[in-house]
Amino acid sequence: MKIKTGYRAVTKYLIASPFKIRPVADLIRRRPYPEAMALLENMPHRGARIIRKTVKSAASNALNRNKQLNEDMLYVKDISIDEGPRMKRIWFRARGRADMLLKRLCHVRVVIDETGKAGK
Repeated sequence: MKIKTGYRAVTKYLIASPFKIRPVADLIRRRPYPEAMALLENMPHRGARIIRKTVKSAASNALNRNKQLNEDMLYVKDISIDEGPRMKRIWFRARGRADMLLKRLCHVRVVIDETGKAGK
């Protein structure tokens, strides 16, 4: 995986399907930080809460490292929702049969950077 420069935050092993969270991530990719947070706060999706916490953590990492930064100077450079391991559970069915129930996990990686930098 290519490492992006910027301020990062990672949330791992979330019990949520990556397929349900990726559409939310696509909406905030390459947006200014205040606009992305406003979008995430007003979305009813469960994935929006998960992503909001990770984006907020990445922004606080940026603000704590560089004291000259302001929230208005940040933007979501990259966000990726990767698939994690699957929890396998037994789902009992009729006539003594059983199915495998897969509970999907995901990893959320957010990279936030300054808007004034070249390469946007």
